[in-house]
Amino acid sequence: MASSTNYTIISSDTHAGGSHEQYREYLDPAYRDDFDAWREKYKNPWKDLRDTDLRIRNWDDDRRDADQLSDGVVGEVIFPNTVPPFYPGFVLFAGPPKPDDYEHRRAGLQAHNRWLADFCSRKPAQRAGVGQFFLNNVDDAIEDVNWIKANGLRGGALLPTVAPDVTWVRPLYDPIYDPLWATIQDLDMPLNLHGGTGSPNYGRYPSVPAIMISEVAFYGSRPFVHLLLSGVFERFPRLKFVMTESSAAAIPQLAKQLDPVIQQIRGGSIGELKYTSENALPRSATEYVQQNVWSGASFPGPADWEAAKFLAPNRFMWGSDYPHDEGTPPYSRENLRAVFSEVGEAELRNVLAENAAALYDFDLDALAPLAEQYGPTVEEIATPLTELPDKPNMALLKAVKGKLA
Repeated sequence: MASSTNYTIISSDTHAGGSHEQYREYLDPAYRDDFDAWREKYKNPWKDLRDTDLRIRNWDDDRRDADQLSDGVVGEVIFPNTVPPFYPGFVLFAGPPKPDDYEHRRAGLQAHNRWLADFCSRKPAQRAGVGQFFLNNVDDAIEDVNWIKANGLRGGALLPTVAPDVTWVRPLYDPIYDPLWATIQDLDMPLNLHGGTGSPNYGRYPSVPAIMISEVAFYGSRPFVHLLLSGVFERFPRLKFVMTESSAAAIPQLAKQLDPVIQQIRGGSIGELKYTSENALPRSATEYVQQNVWSGASFPGPADWEAAKFLAPNRFMWGSDYPHDEGTPPYSRENLRAVFSEVGEAELRNVLAENAAALYDFDLDALAPLAEQYGPTVEEIATPLTELPDKPNMALLKAVKGKLA
C-alpha cells in the first residue's frame, strides 16, 4: 500500500539503454565481428550520449538511483535510449530496417531486450522495461513479443511506427498484423506508442528543423489513428494501448475530430465520397479511446490534466521523461506543485503511482519504504508553487505558464 504521509511516484516515461561495450556482451556471438566492424565507423551525433557524465545515466545504477530518488521518483517504466548494435542512430528515431539491414538490426534489437531484462532484474520492484520488436516479419514479431513477456519486461512492447515514406514495411492498418495484435492482447501486455516517432525523412534544408517540430505531434499520433480507423480496437477490445509522451490534451481533440468522420462514413457518404459497410466502424473514436487507451502523460501541464477526465477512469499516468532535457528532473516536485496542488490526495495517488502500478504490475508494498524515505509529502505537493528556482527547466516553465507573476 502507498505511504500514508508520502506519495509513491512511478514515472510512466523514462529512458535507458546500454553502452556499446555492454551491448556487445548481449549480442548473439555470430554477429560480434560484424558489430566490431560497424562500431569502428559509427560516430554518435547525440551530445547526451557522447558526454560521459550524461550518458551513464542510461545504465549506471548508482547514478540513476541518485538522480531518481533525489527527484522523488521510486519506480519507472523504461523506454529505450542510446544506440543499439547496427542502428543508424538514436533508437526511437531509427525507423524500421530495410530488408538488407533487417537481420542485423533485429540482432541489435534483441541485444537491447536482453540487456534491458537484466537491467530491470537488478531493481525488480523499481523498474518495468518496455521491450521492442519490428514489423518486417509478423512471425518474428510474435516470437519477440513472446520473449518480452517470458523474460519479465513488465512495461510491455513498444509499437514500431511506419512513416509515410517507408514502403518496405506494410502500414499499421494492414490486417496482416492481426495475429500480432491478438498475441499482445492475449498476453495482457501494454502496447506502447511513444511520441516523437514516425516522422518521414525531410531531407536537408534550412527549413527542416522548423517543419519537423511543427509536424512531430501529427506523426506521433498517426499510428493511433491508423489502428483506430482500421478497426484494430474493434477486433481487439482488450488491447491495452498506451500513448506516452504524446500530448494528453490532444487525445480528446483528436477523438472529437474523428467522431463525425466515423459517423458520416457509417451514413454512407462524406460529400461526394461514398462509403460501404466495409469502411464503417460500429462505434465512435471517443468510445474506442475509453475502451483501449491509457495516457503516459510526460511532464503534463494544466491542459493535459484537464483532458484526463476524457479517458476512462484510472487511465492517466504521470511521467518525468528522465533523463531527457525536456523532462521534469530535477524539479519534479516543483512541477507537481505547479500542476496538481489543488488535486485531492486519493486522485493524485492514482495519477502518480496506482494507475501505473495496475497497468505495469508494480508492487506498491515493495515501493512503500522508498516512498517513505524519498517521496514528497502530501503536504508539500498541496502547497502551491509561488516562485521558480534559479534555473527552471522547460517542463517547469510549461507547468507554471500563466500562473506566476
